[in-house]
Amino acid sequence: MKTAFRSSLALLSLLLWAVSSTAAPPNPAVPGMDPAKLKEIPQQMQKFVDDGVIAGAVTLVARREGGVCLDAVGFRDLATKTPMRVNDLFWIASMTKPFTATCVLMLQDEGKLSVEDPVEKYLPEFKGQWMIAERGKESLTLKHPARPITLRDLLTHTSGLGNVEQPRPNSSLAELVMGYAQQPLQFEPGSKWAYSTGGMNTLGRVVEVVSGRPYAEFLDARLLKPLGMKDTTLWPTQAQARRIAKSYQPGENGRGLVETGITHLKGELTSRDRTPIPGGGLFSTAPDLVRFYRMILNGGESGGRRYVSKAAVEQMTRTQTGEFKTGFVEGMSFGLGWGVVRQPAGVTAMFSLGTFGHGGAHGTQGWIDAKQDLIVVMMIQRLKQQPNGDGSVVRGAFQEAAVAAIKK
Repeated sequence: MKTAFRSSLALLSLLLWAVSSTAAPPNPAVPGMDPAKLKEIPQQMQKFVDDGVIAGAVTLVARREGGVCLDAVGFRDLATKTPMRVNDLFWIASMTKPFTATCVLMLQDEGKLSVEDPVEKYLPEFKGQWMIAERGKESLTLKHPARPITLRDLLTHTSGLGNVEQPRPNSSLAELVMGYAQQPLQFEPGSKWAYSTGGMNTLGRVVEVVSGRPYAEFLDARLLKPLGMKDTTLWPTQAQARRIAKSYQPGENGRGLVETGITHLKGELTSRDRTPIPGGGLFSTAPDLVRFYRMILNGGESGGRRYVSKAAVEQMTRTQTGEFKTGFVEGMSFGLGWGVVRQPAGVTAMFSLGTFGHGGAHGTQGWIDAKQDLIVVMMIQRLKQQPNGDGSVVRGAFQEAAVAAIKK
């Protein structure tokens, strides 16, 4: 009862702020965390703004229950000096992948598929697929792989499936995936790791075929709406689009920041004709994302509703790639659609073994450290962070400050 009452007060506080103020909301107490230490997080982020590393940031720190520490610094738009707000939207890019993986595992829970199934069982265009056997200067030698690719291969980025350009901005997911099926695999399925957004897009198409619903409709009806993620969408409305943080990259010789626009998204931003990309199409906010992450941290349950089984959550969030070298920073492995810390090091040194999450191309990050009962979300929009945004000093500083705030 005490926990429920505390959570209700925290929610009421945020609701009152939302209707009465444009300033940052009050931060309710986060159980087991030092309020003074939490206040150092926006101070750390402000230094990166002052130094011209980022335009602005929204950070969130939470635990399984209780309040959240939510802060915004800097600017959503440098040209107009529009301040960043905690409910601003960001293109979360590849942070979409865990959502798609969760959709697949929901269907497995219902007995409608198995992650061990060959992709061709649901998408016949993948039957008889070829693989590159040898590359010459002016030729390619092809052969059939030893086995067909499976849903597990796609979920772990071990399929060898390459990427293709969208045929047009409003191509259907079926058309896009047909293009993947016509390309030869890069290597034997299951033999190594290579990041594949095409593989995750293919899984989105499998969701469509198995569920009988468009991917975007399934995602919205089964996850986003029930979780109350009102600002998480593949197609922002005009009102939401005005709240999207602009993306920047370092200027010439690394000086200043230059606006880049949102890359990898074809067509008009708010048009529902634009292809829904299961591997990287979502826009979201930090307050929305914590709803999804808390559900996963709670073993697939939230608000008395079960979304996905505890067994499926455990399957998604434990290492499934063995000793393969994976990810974009040292010490990483992959589960099913989620990155998993196999050996804490470098930018993940403050996390526990088994921490899981995902980053996005423009620097957004979301990670769950179940052993420390910690959720961290960092929302920035900065292109050309190496490597792929995952190893940024901004991420490292934020995570160190968040972990340091845990009362020992």
